[in-house]
Amino acid sequence: MLKAIPPRFTPDLLWAIAAMGHGDRIAIVDANYPAHALHTRVLPLAGIDTVQAGRMVTALLPIDDFVEPAAFWMSPDGRPDENFEVHALFRDAVQAAEGRAIPFASLERSAFYAEARGAFAVLTTADLRPFSCFLLTKGVVRTTAPPKESP
Repeated sequence: MLKAIPPRFTPDLLWAIAAMGHGDRIAIVDANYPAHALHTRVLPLAGIDTVQAGRMVTALLPIDDFVEPAAFWMSPDGRPDENFEVHALFRDAVQAAEGRAIPFASLERSAFYAEARGAFAVLTTADLRPFSCFLLTKGVVRTTAPPKESP
């Protein structure tokens, strides 16, 4: 255990978020997503839904503001404009963590699978809501003061 780190953050998740570089993507996917068939770095988050996972990740990971959109959700093939309640909930959680509007784009299921193949890591959740799959692009952490040396 670590101080001030909620126990839901697994060691692998903490490592992945820290190891990602600017422009890398992380996928947060529902329980029906074929993560193990499509990816090699799959990090399970048992008992957590995608909105909870989004809150966790964006508490530590900045969302890119160099590219737009830097965030995506999955929509059904042939219906790119169809939105689900979970899309709004996830977007609201990400925007609250960032303190700014984050534009999201829709990716149809097949296109989402193709885009997500390039993700640095895939977080699988217990979420059973359809099309509850998201891609987030890591941004940069800005500081106005030089970092302090550790003791």
